[in-house]
Amino acid sequence: MKTVLLIEDNTEVRENTAEILQLAGYKVLTAPNGKVGVELAKANTPDLIVCDIMMPELDGYGVLHLLSRDPATASIPFVFLTAKTEKDDFRKGMNLGADDYLTKPFDDLTLLDAVEMRLRKTESLRKAFQKNAEGLQNFMAEARNSSGDLNQLLTVDRKVIRLKKKQLLFSEGDYPSALYFISKGKVKTYKTNEEGREYITTLHSEGDFVGYTDLLEESQYNESAAALEDSEIVVVNRQDFFTLLYQNREVANKFIKMLSNDVIEKEERLLKLAYNSVRKRVAESLLMMFDRYNPEGQPATDMPVSREDLSSLTGASKETVIRTLSDFKDEKLIDISGKNIRLLNLHKLRNMRN
Repeated sequence: MKTVLLIEDNTEVRENTAEILQLAGYKVLTAPNGKVGVELAKANTPDLIVCDIMMPELDGYGVLHLLSRDPATASIPFVFLTAKTEKDDFRKGMNLGADDYLTKPFDDLTLLDAVEMRLRKTESLRKAFQKNAEGLQNFMAEARNSSGDLNQLLTVDRKVIRLKKKQLLFSEGDYPSALYFISKGKVKTYKTNEEGREYITTLHSEGDFVGYTDLLEESQYNESAAALEDSEIVVVNRQDFFTLLYQNREVANKFIKMLSNDVIEKEERLLKLAYNSVRKRVAESLLMMFDRYNPEGQPATDMPVSREDLSSLTGASKETVIRTLSDFKDEKLIDISGKNIRLLNLHKLRNMRN
């Protein structure tokens, strides 16, 4: 059962609207003002918020502003109730991220149609898209169609870059001009010190976006990206991406969550580099590789891993990594065949990492 939070200071309107929604099968939470509404939204994370604009304590614009700043509530679809029809009021709400408007007085069918349509569109955007070029296009199309102002924004045919192994996608210090999506292959992002030594910051595989942090910050790339194997990269035009991001809260929230996850992951890796032994770091690097090469968790798959990349990922010299791999092989944790590495005992490697 979907939950709708109704924020309305007029008792009669609030009770009548809540009754209509309840009869339609929704669970309804009600708030008599914006302040209580924000508290209920953060405590319950409803599927949809229907909110009056003119209210005491905190008006509807204030409610939307506060909830949009919190990643936990930023993606909740938001519908304004208003008796005001001036264009400036509509524009202000849309700029803040409102998804729809209902002008008072409204009939039962208009209310239910608006709620159902908004929930349906939001649900379609939240579904995981296929991690290929077609899946990316479907996701972008859903995002575009969820906002009527984005007609003709995204074209079906997008530029595809084909990279050979070790070929650069972008370099540290370049200015971003597009968002990149990996439809096939794997890409590493890395930093280089003054001596030319690499440190791999992240491994990316099919279905990942690359380079969005610096694109969002509108700053130079603070790391480089290169293909770990032959790869295909879909290019999303910078202007298309920003237009979609600014006009669709679901897309914006998706990237907020991705950024948050990136920060957490990198902080954890830095702590492990600082305090973990080489054995633990090599185990961690092998498991990171395994997660990229084996999304379905198939332990028998061989991973073509260069010792240079493994060294850059681990933060240790190539010679130290090779000695540790030899120890792991003697302990029956892995098998080595040329450049290929196969993990034989995931359980022990994970215990070692933890």
